[in-house]
Amino acid sequence: MTSHQNAQTMKPATAAKKLGVYLQATPAEFQEGVVSRSELNALQADPPEWLQELRRTGPHPRPVVAAKLGVSIAGLARGGVTEPLTTEQIEALKQEQPGWLRQERATQAEVRKEAVRIKEKQEQQAKKRESQQDPRD
Repeated sequence: MTSHQNAQTMKPATAAKKLGVYLQATPAEFQEGVVSRSELNALQADPPEWLQELRRTGPHPRPVVAAKLGVSIAGLARGGVTEPLTTEQIEALKQEQPGWLRQERATQAEVRKEAVRIKEKQEQQAKKRESQQDPRD
C-alpha cells in the first residue's frame, strides 16, 4: 500500500488569521485563491513585501489590535472599536489614553494577576497531594 499526501489547503480567511493580517487588506489573488500549508509556511518564513507592509502599518484585525493595546477583544467592543485599525491609529489611542482604554487595561491586568494566583494555587495543591501519597504505592 502506498500513501500519498494531499496538499493541505485552507481558505484565505484562515491563512490571513494565521498570518495575523486583515483579509480585506490582502492582495486580490490571495483573497480569491486557496493557500496550501507549504505556501503558508513560505509566507511565514520569507514574507513578501505586501505582507511585511500589512504587518507593519495595518489595517490590523481585532486580535492584533487588542494585543497591541493590551486589552481583550471584548474590551475593544466595549470601547466601541469595531473596525480594523492601522498602526498609526493604534499609536494615537495609546497616546490619548481614553477612559475605556485605561479601564480595559486595568481589567486585563487583574485577569492576568488572577490567572497567576490560580496557577500557583493549583501547583501548591498538586505538591500537597504528592506529599500526602503513601510512598509504598
